[in-house]
Amino acid sequence: MNVLWIYAHPEQRSLNGTLRATGLRALTAAGHRVRESDLYAMNFKPVIDADDFDRPSSERLRVGAEQERANATGGLAPDIRAEQEKIIWADTLVLQFPLWWFGPPAILKGWFDRVLVQGFAFGVRDAEGRTRRYGDGGLAGRRALVVTSVGARASGFGPRGIHGDFDEVLWPVLHGTLWYTGMQALHPYVVHGADRATSADVESHANALARRLRALPGEEALAFRPESGPDYDENLVLHADRAPGRSGLGAHIVRSPDVSAGDQSFRSANTSIASQTNCAVPSPCES
Repeated sequence: MNVLWIYAHPEQRSLNGTLRATGLRALTAAGHRVRESDLYAMNFKPVIDADDFDRPSSERLRVGAEQERANATGGLAPDIRAEQEKIIWADTLVLQFPLWWFGPPAILKGWFDRVLVQGFAFGVRDAEGRTRRYGDGGLAGRRALVVTSVGARASGFGPRGIHGDFDEVLWPVLHGTLWYTGMQALHPYVVHGADRATSADVESHANALARRLRALPGEEALAFRPESGPDYDENLVLHADRAPGRSGLGAHIVRSPDVSAGDQSFRSANTSIASQTNCAVPSPCES
């Protein structure tokens, strides 16, 4: 595999830093080719502005149109083009970040905003002029694994947990970013109770991640429904015979017939540690 590891954590000595180092070693030892974007170490600029584009005029900035024009003409900022080149090279992306306020850190969100531009990752069309998205975007043919951590305990992220089902918390990344641009999202690797992890816990998580990465080539992706398939009508609404009796995010996952229609979440390959945390919310309190 050609793996691009995108790392968004400010501290190399953290649990996340250990997971990163272990993961990179495991991939290299398995014979895979690895490149990395360590966003904090790069001091990556996370905000879009007019300096991102080689603009022919000072007229009002229309971000989507300007992204598409600059992408087509080679007018994107050098740091954006460098990240796009890494994506083009890669067949697998690993996105590693702590979950802060129910989402990735701002620096990674800025990477999405600036790098996955219109005309490159989305807003591309097929031969018949139809927009390619949700399984057939500009980054189709690639797979992506989210590696993340939270301070809160796993129980609070269950189907009836106060924080909400964890898989739905990650929906904007897994479905709204990865699948939207055509990438196949793998089951996320999640560490709960990260801010209470002992040295033994950290070692256990690192070893588990290494095992997961060694098995990555044969791993199946989440079965999101493609927009170009037979599941949706012309208004992008599920047909009545698809996921009958179900609504919400889970209805957009293809399920086995034996799964209860009342269970509307999808289960990720989460991992938790024995020690419990007293962190009440998944805020910036993890390691």
